[in-house]
Amino acid sequence: MTHDEALDFIRRNHHAVLATIKRDGRPQMSHISYLLDDDGKIKISVTLDRAKTRNLLRDPRASLSIVADAWSEYLVVDGTCEVVQDDAVPLLRHVYEGIVGKPHDNWDAFDASMVRDGRVVLVITIERIYPLSRG
Repeated sequence: MTHDEALDFIRRNHHAVLATIKRDGRPQMSHISYLLDDDGKIKISVTLDRAKTRNLLRDPRASLSIVADAWSEYLVVDGTCEVVQDDAVPLLRHVYEGIVGKPHDNWDAFDASMVRDGRVVLVITIERIYPLSRG
């Protein structure tokens, strides 16, 4: 599989397991939805108070396990994460539309919810992709 084929696989799928590193060195895993953006970076909407976010603020290394619906295709992405906190609402809108495939029905309510929940965006720069496996 080529790098472009791997990126296409990541782009077609929007669900993964995100692994971060706990303070004690063990992995902490979370089921997430993500967007592979046009800039080649993975973007994830999360709340600032979650363990995964706190872990990434302390240690920016992250891995994602992406599995296709059939479970016979998967790949793993390793990367480094930046947490976008300031003025994140426009980016949160973009991530929502990219995952759902259409605009929200009420952007004002969406924006208010994002602020109320303390949502931020994880931006993961891809450093390594493990090859697609066909089981």
